[in-house]
Order: sequence, then structure tokens, then C-alpha cells
Amino acid sequence: MKYGFALFGAGRIGQIHARNLAAHADAQLLHVVDLSAEAAQRLAGATGAKVSETHVALADPAVHAILIASSTDTHAELIQAGARAGKAIFCEKPLDLDIARAQHSLAVAAQAKVLLALGFNRRHDPAFRRLRREIAAGRVGAVEVVSITSRDPSPPPPTYVARSGGLFRDMMIHDLDMARWLLGEEPTTVYARGSALVDPAIGAAGDIDTAVVVLETASGRLCQITNSRRCAYGYDQRIEVFGSAGLVRADNVPATTVETAGTDGFTRDPALPFFLERYAAAYRHELDEFLQALRGAPAQIATGEDGLRALQLADAAQHSLESRAAVSI
Repeated sequence: MKYGFALFGAGRIGQIHARNLAAHADAQLLHVVDLSAEAAQRLAGATGAKVSETHVALADPAVHAILIASSTDTHAELIQAGARAGKAIFCEKPLDLDIARAQHSLAVAAQAKVLLALGFNRRHDPAFRRLRREIAAGRVGAVEVVSITSRDPSPPPPTYVARSGGLFRDMMIHDLDMARWLLGEEPTTVYARGSALVDPAIGAAGDIDTAVVVLETASGRLCQITNSRRCAYGYDQRIEVFGSAGLVRADNVPATTVETAGTDGFTRDPALPFFLERYAAAYRHELDEFLQALRGAPAQIATGEDGLRALQLADAAQHSLESRAAVSI
């Protein structure tokens, strides 16, 4: 069976999802909805879909699921509208920038008894999935410290920063979800420090571009997350899990594994340049898992509840930054 989809958002993330939907044997992209008619038409023409308005897409009985890749301020409204229309929902992070609206969206989806999945694509990265399997197999013993490094090659424009919800809700929320996924216990305490060291305009917009967060669970397990909006050597995505019996780590992914050597030492390809390339496989795998869930089969997806918990951690990190104190969850 092919599952019909309506896509909301024809921007950078929407284009990734649209191409994956169009290429999948079990999915069909039927509608593209975007405020920009030109962007919607361009993407619809490239994928065999049609440009539609929201109410038309939601009323189509051939649409089994909606994929929300539009701006963050539209997520809660679209989740609720999709749920009331009886559609399964895949939504990019975050659920919303406001906890209360996020909680209400989950309640509407639960009342409608529809599937709601969050786009925490890093859970579907092959290297990180392998890392989690090694933990589950007991290779590191009891988890004690998780170290997550996430650095972007260059900062976003200040106009984006001003409406992003801040570094913790926009960028680190992926890492906060990974921390929950790997620690095996819910964090109970959050301590955050941050600075604007990369671009003064980011500081002027009221945000930070460099941050370190420490999470602690009730049993004392720790996670340290390091974020930066700038990285001179590319897109830095690494995770290390240290435990009572050893450690397991996932390193950056280079374009190739070719390495050369000469009088000037060893040289290898740099890490893949940004998330579009680094997590290309993860985006495909998360669609596979979502379709599995649509079939009613067991699937490894991030749920709406996962999205809410990550948002709560991001809020706690922001409160810790502002208060300069640890915050209890």
C-alpha cells in the first residue's frame, strides 16, 4: 500500500522530506502547502505533487499523513488541525516554543488517537544507532558519562536567530533528545552556561552562540553537551559514552575514508560539510520508521512525548543560563 502525504513547508527541510517521499516505494507526496506559491510550485513540480491550501490538503481522503516542515510558529496549529482531520502526523522539531501550546497539541493528538512523531533525525543516524545498540548490549557496562559535541560550520543570520527560540530550543534540542536517548534515565538537573563569542549580532538579538550544558540523572549519570554556531574545520558531530566497563564513540563522517601520507604527515578528507549531507541517511531511515508505524508494525520513532521532554530540557537550560544556577526538572 502507498501512503499519501501532504507536506507543509517547501523550504530547506521540506525539500529533503519531499525528495525522500517521492523516492519511497510506499509513499506518495500528494500536496505541497507553503506561503510562497513559487516555492510550493517548484517543489510540487519536481515531485509530482500539487500545490494546495491547508484545508484542501487536510480534507483529501487520499492523505493518510501530514509532514510538517514549516516554520516553528505553525507547528502547534498544524498538529492540532491534522489530528482533528484524522491524519497521522510527522512534525519537525520543536513542537512549539511554548510548553503549554506543546502540551495542548499532544492532548489534541491523543484525543484524536492519531500517530504523532517528532523529527529527531539523529536517532536514525546509522552510527548513532549502532552506538546505542552497543550500550544496550552492555559493551560499556553501566553508563556513567555521555559527551555530545555539536558545532555548526557557520552561524545563521541574526534575522533567523531572532525568531528561532534561542540556541537551546533551536540547535541543542537535538542533543538534549540524544542525551535522553543514550543516558537510559531522565535528566533531573540542568546547568547551562553560554556566551556570544561568534557573532556580536547574535548577542544583540538576545541569544548565545556558544554553550555548555551539564545534565544529571537521579542516579548520578552525567551528560555534557557542547554547542557552537561556528567551527573552522566543518560540521562537528561526535558522541562518546563512557561506562563502568569501557566506552563507545561515534566520530565525524568524512566524504571518503581515503587517507594520504607524505613528508607533511597524514591527510584525510574533512567531515561532511553540514547536516544536509551528514544526516542524509538519517532522514531516509526516519521516514522508513514512520511508515512502519503507519502500518501498525513496531517502529523506533521519537514520539510527541519525546518532543515535549526535549523542549522542557531546553527551557530549563535557558532558565539556568539566565539564573546562573542549576535547574531541577
